[in-house]
Amino acid sequence: MSETWKRRTRMVHSGTRRSQYNEVSEAIFLTQGFVYDTAEAAEERFIKAGPDEFIYARYGNPTVAMFEERIAALEGAEDAFATASGMAAVSGALTSCLRAGDHVVSARALFGSCLYVLEEVLTRFGVEVTFVDGTDLAQWQAAIRPDTRAVFFESIANPTLDVVDVAAVARIAHSAGALVIVDNVFATPVFSNAIEQGVDVVVYSATKHIDGQGRALGGVVLGTREFIRGTLEPYMKHTGGSMSPFTAWVMLKGLETIELRVRAQADAALAISQALQGHDALEQVIFPGHPSHPQHALAMRQMGNKGGTVIALDLKGGQEAAFRFLNALEIVVISNNLGDAKSIATHPATTTHQRLPADQKASLGITPGLVRLSVGLEDPDDLVADITRALACAS
Repeated sequence: MSETWKRRTRMVHSGTRRSQYNEVSEAIFLTQGFVYDTAEAAEERFIKAGPDEFIYARYGNPTVAMFEERIAALEGAEDAFATASGMAAVSGALTSCLRAGDHVVSARALFGSCLYVLEEVLTRFGVEVTFVDGTDLAQWQAAIRPDTRAVFFESIANPTLDVVDVAAVARIAHSAGALVIVDNVFATPVFSNAIEQGVDVVVYSATKHIDGQGRALGGVVLGTREFIRGTLEPYMKHTGGSMSPFTAWVMLKGLETIELRVRAQADAALAISQALQGHDALEQVIFPGHPSHPQHALAMRQMGNKGGTVIALDLKGGQEAAFRFLNALEIVVISNNLGDAKSIATHPATTTHQRLPADQKASLGITPGLVRLSVGLEDPDDLVADITRALACAS
């Protein structure tokens, strides 16, 4: 890869490995194992595999390696490890570097499965977890201790779209020697500057914008080569959370168009948020890219003047109004994914965050009327018309 290549060029060509047939599209190496010429060669590879040598698909695969190198080039990371799902990436990044007696500080506003890993899984094995309001730097400062091993947060919280000051939290954490692990899904790899802002480990659900077309589950962890190969890889290859070769091929195809897709989605999200401001059926429109968002300036600084692809709508009339709205949509589909080419609406209180107690939902801002809207690639005018018509039905 040329160091002078710009990002869109890297997303088409980075990490390419061609077989003896010199294929144009990346090859899918659908094999679980590899053959050695001699027993001595097998012994040598198990002692230390070379940079383009593979042992077993759970440890690595040529197609998976192409995806890892390409996404690392996009993120500006030294290395990456591809996982079977976004939650495999989150749990792997946390569990691989923690042990009994360690302390973790986490933002409270998280995806439901992330909360489960922190509240139920890590604590079961002796890790102490302290939760804070991710937007309050004073709470981060107060919670971090000399024995804090790591901090974890979503750079933009799911589903309320609170924006965490990445650079500031990283400075606070590093002052205590803690590792900074960030789930960056809502910021997207296209608008991410997380590593430049001080993050040590970046996690994505590749199911979202990286695939972006609703085809496959996947995840990826990015960071220093020391962390990825020294800390994460041994854990992942022994616990079985690695990505399949076919999924890696799907993700490679997604990376070829991610820049074009995500920028178009972000522009459409801004247009929709502008069109819906002040609508009579809405308590509020939440979008980091709109000046009405309380952390708008921070979001613009962190993401290169883009607000992402997700909007939150808080409907007057609570769950009943939200359900009427969802059921009246024609273009936007009801599902629980995001970052897709198709626009998707989700009711977090009854789906992705339904297990949370009512008081916890209220404290996080997950109201009965809140709808998460992931903006797709449809014409923005058609989406505005669909949403406004459904809002009329809701009220």
